[in-house]
Amino acid sequence: MRRFSRRSVIRGSVGLAAVGTFARPFIANAAAKTATVWWTQGFIPEEDASFRNMAAEYEKASGNVLDVSIIPFAPIRQKIISALTSGDVPDVMSNYNAGVTIVPQNVWNDKLVDLSDVVETQKSQYHPTALLASQYYNNVTKTRSLYYAPLATFVLPFHIWSSLVDKAGYKLADAPKTWDAFWDFFKPMQQKLRDKGMRGVYALGMQPTTSGPNDGNGLFHHFLIAYGGNGMVTKDGAAHLDDPQVKEAAIKALTYITTAYKEGYVPPGALSWNDADDNNAFHAKQIIMDLDGTISTELALYHNKAEYDDIVTMGLPNDNSGKPIPSQLGVAGAFIAKGAKNIEVGKDFLKYVIQPNVVNAYLKAGLGRALPPMPGLVKNDPFWLDPKDPHRAAYARQGVLDPTVPVYPIFNPGYAEADAQQVWGTAAADVIREGMTPQAAADKALARIGALLAKYPIAQS
Repeated sequence: MRRFSRRSVIRGSVGLAAVGTFARPFIANAAAKTATVWWTQGFIPEEDASFRNMAAEYEKASGNVLDVSIIPFAPIRQKIISALTSGDVPDVMSNYNAGVTIVPQNVWNDKLVDLSDVVETQKSQYHPTALLASQYYNNVTKTRSLYYAPLATFVLPFHIWSSLVDKAGYKLADAPKTWDAFWDFFKPMQQKLRDKGMRGVYALGMQPTTSGPNDGNGLFHHFLIAYGGNGMVTKDGAAHLDDPQVKEAAIKALTYITTAYKEGYVPPGALSWNDADDNNAFHAKQIIMDLDGTISTELALYHNKAEYDDIVTMGLPNDNSGKPIPSQLGVAGAFIAKGAKNIEVGKDFLKYVIQPNVVNAYLKAGLGRALPPMPGLVKNDPFWLDPKDPHRAAYARQGVLDPTVPVYPIFNPGYAEADAQQVWGTAAADVIREGMTPQAAADKALARIGALLAKYPIAQS
């Protein structure tokens, strides 16, 4: 194990060839300083232990001190919002979905520090979608820039119980390669399994929910993209809600999701599911398959080898015309508020963290639940495409090597409000509960989104 002193620090990046070696901080002066860091609690204890080790290595190498708080997912989000509201902020903040909830509006209002100089140290290593998804529009400067240091990425794969498919008399190898046909493939299995005594089983783990915060939005947007509606909001922040292709895709998405629900292929409680409920239903084998973010569904059973190996993780099929469907790529990262007391050390710590070997070690400790934001890590470290693990390779290919696109709140903060208001989950409920047609529900949702986006006029592309 190599040890570092303050004299050994450098400026610049540690290349991908250095995976497995310790990285060095970027700080230039020898005067010890303290930075306060708020970090989101990991899914498994190993993630938190890895982060604490990473922070300790930075302290040893730089001479600086990190006052670290590791806080659960929901509480840290409220804590961050309260801090930004009051102005009493730590030096570094990180939350899994802050990039699509907290960051867009706060950059718009010029409350966050531009991190271009941080990201620049590894810019050539980053996935293009991860870089694009870390740039936000500042309404004071009238420019778009990097305000988010990408630490990890994630996508929505399919999770499937192979034993339930087999028990229903089907073979997963026979699953169609196009979107609607793939979903339809599982529907007849429901009755086959019920005939064999599994009375409470449902074919599809859809989340047409009004509760949120994430899963229902993710489900709808993947259907939207599969039907050709990805141009709803473009990277210049402009809305294209009257585009016939966008409207048709939204109507098709609502039609498929609500029809599957009304025909009884989705658990009735899905209308009010939160993000944990579909995972719980899947683990209870109440649903045969689910489209849900990360491989946390699988990793929850990591120490139960029989169950872990029984699940199949699959990327997206092609669209109905046979063309690849890009996955929406979520980015987990860190940011710094303008009121931070020690921005210099906060930036320096982030430069340290985003070095490829450092971030790779951190993500590997989490068993691959989140993916590297740098394709070279997936290509060069056998861990990510290891065929011995039944889930990680398919997930890494989908999220890092296959086509991806950013989520819409990156382009316009108004869409973060739309997601928070569960506009599309409400549209599904309008069809299911209120008897609206999918077209009427889509028109209502698009009008609402248009009003929210109009609050954030973007002056330049």
